[in-house]
Amino acid sequence: MARVKQRQDTRTGKKTTPGKRPGGKNPPGASPSTRRNPAPPEPPQKKHRFRPGTVALREIRRYQRSTELLIRKLPFARLCREITNNVAPEPFRWTAEALLAMQEATEDFMVHLLEDCNLCAIHAKRVTIMPKDLQLARRIRGPIAGVSSY
Repeated sequence: MARVKQRQDTRTGKKTTPGKRPGGKNPPGASPSTRRNPAPPEPPQKKHRFRPGTVALREIRRYQRSTELLIRKLPFARLCREITNNVAPEPFRWTAEALLAMQEATEDFMVHLLEDCNLCAIHAKRVTIMPKDLQLARRIRGPIAGVSSY
């Protein structure tokens, strides 16, 4: 360590060293050099970005691991009630278990339909699914599994 010349403080008569406060310690992070020459501010660091597709694959793995429903319960229940009110002449009542069973069946149907769409896109040497893949998957499934006619 470098030697420092000591001098006497005229107020208290104590010997001090340059850069030190006579009454106590320097404030944290304040040395004599930083008080005279403040460091230039560093530019803010860029937010980390993953490569394209990395987050999508992570989401796919997360949803394949989980068993929770993907569609929110209340919006799905409102949709079911709206459809049945449009179809049935009198008010139609739903139990909570019936709505839950309907939602499970709907999500299962949609997941399998999208799997078939993905297979159609892969067969066409594409990665992105398109409306024509959806139409082809429904047509191949037939009128019962595809729900409606072509």
